[in-house]
Amino acid sequence: MKELVILSGKGGTGKTSISAAFAHLAPSRILVDADVDAANLHLVVPHKVFSSEAFSGGILPELDLTLCTDCGTCVGICAFHAIKDTHPPEIDPVYCEGCGICHDFCPAGAIGLKPRISGTWFHSSTAEGPMLHARLGIAEENSGKLVSMLRKRAGELGRQGEYPIILVDGPPGIGCPVIASLTGADLVLMVTEPTLSGRHDMLRLAKLCARMRIPVCLTLNKWDLNPEMAHAMEEEARSRGMEILSSIPFDTEMTKAMAAGRSLTEVSSGPASQALMQLWQEVLSLLEKQQKSSDGGLLIMESLKQETIP
Repeated sequence: MKELVILSGKGGTGKTSISAAFAHLAPSRILVDADVDAANLHLVVPHKVFSSEAFSGGILPELDLTLCTDCGTCVGICAFHAIKDTHPPEIDPVYCEGCGICHDFCPAGAIGLKPRISGTWFHSSTAEGPMLHARLGIAEENSGKLVSMLRKRAGELGRQGEYPIILVDGPPGIGCPVIASLTGADLVLMVTEPTLSGRHDMLRLAKLCARMRIPVCLTLNKWDLNPEMAHAMEEEARSRGMEILSSIPFDTEMTKAMAAGRSLTEVSSGPASQALMQLWQEVLSLLEKQQKSSDGGLLIMESLKQETIP
């Protein structure tokens, strides 16, 4: 089983649209939406929620008023000013970082610790296989921890069933959630656009992947809006050892597909849809070259290529 992570370095490059197309083109796969801070893959992938579970991203102190002596120790010791100097003290969950120092230093033992519910993760079913996605609460953190949990569950599902590939729609940027989404992955597909900001973010993400020793392939979305910049970015990426794959032209059908809640390859046979089909085949070929397991694994990957939905 191989794991492909689709990243962009920035938001708005078309990463999720490409992920949705791949999810449709793969006849059998596990799909993970790792952009838990602003998940939207579920908007363009028809699914049915199978189960949901609360996610705890840390701890939250809880004051027992029957034990509190109103001494004010917790107010003075909190470095984040999360405990209001009222009578009795009040804990502000927005300011609280969950360090637990108030619990440790309370002389009356009046402050306990409880799991902090940061969001919810979902196990959904789709026509091509399971999908794992999540939703963080407002101003909640620890999205990297949630991403790691989703990928771990995806791996468990993969070992239970015969899924040849895990598709991960990663978060934007190069921060903690991105690192959590690509650690241990087999291949990164970098989606960028021919702009100065796109080039800058491409180089930042390339450095991160190089440091983590994960192979990277590149596709340029809307390349025909600036062909000269697209060519220059491809040459720069090639000089850094990245595999250059098919680019995707600008196509207004992409917007129509999103409005319909579908992937482009489901509703269109236009130039962008054709480019996505070609890109999918190229990605599968790269994953096949990486396949170091038995011939059985090779056959599974080969069948995935042959059964791609037209």
